[in-house]
Formats: sequence, structure tokens, C-alpha cells
Amino acid sequence: MRESSNPVFRSLPKEQQGGYAQFGTGAAGYGAQAVHADPYVAQQYPDQQQAGVSRPLTIDDVVTRTGITLAVVTAVAAVSYFMVDANQGLLFPLFLIGSLGGLGVLLLAMFGRKQDNPAIVMTYAAFEGLFLGSASYLFANLVSTGGPAMIFQAVVGTLGVFFGMLVVYRTGAIRVTPKLTRMIVAGMFGVLALALVNILFAVFTGNAPLTNGGPLAIGFSLLCIALAAFSFLIDFDAADQMIRAGAPEKAAWGIALGLTVTLVWLYLEILRLLSYFNND
Repeated sequence: MRESSNPVFRSLPKEQQGGYAQFGTGAAGYGAQAVHADPYVAQQYPDQQQAGVSRPLTIDDVVTRTGITLAVVTAVAAVSYFMVDANQGLLFPLFLIGSLGGLGVLLLAMFGRKQDNPAIVMTYAAFEGLFLGSASYLFANLVSTGGPAMIFQAVVGTLGVFFGMLVVYRTGAIRVTPKLTRMIVAGMFGVLALALVNILFAVFTGNAPLTNGGPLAIGFSLLCIALAAFSFLIDFDAADQMIRAGAPEKAAWGIALGLTVTLVWLYLEILRLLSYFNND
């Protein structure tokens, strides 16, 4: 069983033997027997086993829950953006509330194993919307001169990468293997280490080479975008294996949460990259 690079997926049900390029298939043949047959699923969702609930997770559940989560993020982000546009004094309060609140809820979901709780997921989406709206205003109007057009470009780019990687996964053009997963996880730890070093440079020298818009900053953004894109492959594979294992339908909320985390990361990195090219 492959471990996802996305921490949200790591404590969700896993299938003992999975494949690739089968996202959303195989679910129709699973009922209550599939839920009970997988010991990990039964352990993760004991209430499903006791109640004898027969409906397993399907691709429609994943699409619906993910769509709802992203709709909340988008709506709150739009409100946050226009609030900051009307009063720039709200920028940092909304930025801090959204980022810290979203991080806190995400940690609660992961360590409390509450990824499949819709209230938790919706709360995360609301906080993330506050953060994205204020961050979008910051990058598009203060850090650069890109404006709303740059935000639109970042959204289109994010959706393009997402659907592009979905096609790559479905066609099996890139196979999800343990080696690929280890490489992506190692890359994420490397990016985190570089980000910390960049902060130290900014504190002690007043210069942040990975975020100052120079060649190194552009290269770092491209690296982060590539890692986020390849993370989708592993996220799709983890979701696929849960569907094939016959996990209960409420697991779709956890999948939606994991995909949203990766989408937010990708959007921010694309927005940051575009801001470098729209900085007079």
C-alpha cells in the first residue's frame, strides 16, 4: 500500500492491494460485504460495520463533496477579497485569522481523525476562503500590479493542472509507485527546509532570495508547482484505493479535504509566480 504525500489522506482507509489508472472504477460492485471485508476500513469505521450500512463510497460522492468544499472556499474568498478591497486595514486580520484558523482545523482533522466530519471540512473551507481572499488581494494588488486578471489566470492555471494530472492518472501515463511517492515526500521536506532557510535569510540579511522575484525565486516557485501537480497523482491513487476497498460514503469528505489542501497550495504557488512577472 502506497502512503500519500498528502497528510490528510494518511489516516483514511486503505486497500491492501491497489492499482492505478482506475480512479472511480470498481465501486459499484461493493456493498456491505466490501466494507466488512477490509479490516482497515472496518477498524476505521466501526459504526458502519455495526449498523450494516451497505452503500460504499463512489466517485460521485467524491465529486459532490469536493465541489461543495471548493464552492465554500470560493464564496468566502470572494467576500474576503472585496472586504479588503473596501478596507485595506482588514487585510492582515483576515489573513491571520484565515491562515491560523485553517491550520488549526486541519491539524484537528488529521490528528483527531475527523477528516470525514463535514462540519470540520466546511469550517476549514471557510477559514481557507478568508485566507485565500486576503492573500489574493495582497499578491494581485500590493505585491504586484496584476489585479483581478492575474487572479483569474491563477485560477485557470490551477484548474488546468488539476484536470491535466487527472488525465495523466486515468491514462496511466505516469504510474504511481512507492518510489514516486518517496521522491515527492522527500521533495516536500526539501521545499520546507528551503523555505525555513529563506525566512532566516530575510530576518538576518533583509533579503529573501526564494521570494524576491529573482531567478532563484522563479525556480523555487516552479519546483513547488511541480511538486503540487505530482501530489495530485498520489491523492487520486489514495482516493481510488478507498473506493476500491469499499470505504463508506462519508470518507468522501476526507478525500475532498485532501484535494482542497493540494489545490490551495497549487493556486498560491501559481499566484506567487505570476506576481513576479507583474511586478513593475
